[in-house]
Amino acid sequence: MIVLDEQLRDPRIPRAVTQWYKGTVISVEMLRPQTRVFDDAVPTLLRRVRQPTFVTINYKDFWKKIPASRDYCVICFKLPGERSLEVSELLRWVLSLPGLRTKRERMGRSSRS
Repeated sequence: MIVLDEQLRDPRIPRAVTQWYKGTVISVEMLRPQTRVFDDAVPTLLRRVRQPTFVTINYKDFWKKIPASRDYCVICFKLPGERSLEVSELLRWVLSLPGLRTKRERMGRSSRS
C-alpha cells in the first residue's frame, strides 16, 4: 500500500502511481476520514494498515522526525509543491533500488531523495 501525504492530493498523482504500482494507493486522509490529519498522528495511522509506504514532499516536517518503525516505510522527496507531479516517476525509481523493491525490504526504512 502506498499512502500519499496531503500535499500530494492532486488526483493526477495517485492516478500516475496506479499505472505502475499493483497495490493500493490512498491519501493519508483516507486513514482517518472527515478529520484533519496532523503530522504527529501519521505514525499512528500508518500502524493501522499493513506494510504501508508513506510518501511525502513535506521534507521539513517529516525527514528524520517521524520515528522509524518496522511497521511502515517513509519516502520523503525534497521537492517544492509545484514539482509534485514528478513524485510518481521518482517513487517508481526509488522503489526499484536494492533494499526497497519489496514491502518486506522497505519496512523500517526511511529514504530521502
